[in-house]
Amino acid sequence: MASLTVENYVKTIYLISADQGGGPAATGRVAAALGVSPGTVTAMLKTLGEGDLATYTPYEGAKLTRSGNRLALRMLRRHRLIELFLSRTLDLTWDQVHEEAEHIEHAVSDLLIDRIDAFLGYPAADPHGDPIPRADGSFDAPESRSLVDCGVGQQFRLARVVNQSPEFLRYLSESGLPLGATGVVTANHVEAGIVAIEVDGKVATLGREAAGKLLVSQP
Repeated sequence: MASLTVENYVKTIYLISADQGGGPAATGRVAAALGVSPGTVTAMLKTLGEGDLATYTPYEGAKLTRSGNRLALRMLRRHRLIELFLSRTLDLTWDQVHEEAEHIEHAVSDLLIDRIDAFLGYPAADPHGDPIPRADGSFDAPESRSLVDCGVGQQFRLARVVNQSPEFLRYLSESGLPLGATGVVTANHVEAGIVAIEVDGKVATLGREAAGKLLVSQP
């Protein structure tokens, strides 16, 4: 049975690696994500190595082994299903569910998670649009692109939010940009560093960095 700390580490390594196209997760990024020192991360990576969950190469970073990858996907399945369950059944907003799921995911059984999955109708994505792994670890990843890469006049549907900080999610809600919102790009100025969009007749302006955290698909 993996400890809470081990589960958090493998999940974090998986997410960082996925964010950069599969490369090793740098010690500094893992430390920043978990709020610990790089030295603490290095020591923990040795423990993960002894448990055949990850391999660590100095100056490069950590990569999960097959066993580590399975555990990470198991934890992501738990986390994302719990987020969606809290959203649908208890009406928690998308900026509230992450912290609650972080606490619950380590305490529930696989049986309960499977029952939640069935209860929700075997959903493909969580409240932020992140794909939910199936019990076997597989998942669907619909084609999407960053909003910052969309040209003027292009219509879009908000499919996934990469930056899931509560503050950013609340900003999106206040701007009329919930998951699934459809709109059109009205301006994309590289020089000015902004992307302007129109959703339901309302115009919103985003910095290019913020727009880069929104993944969109065809409406």
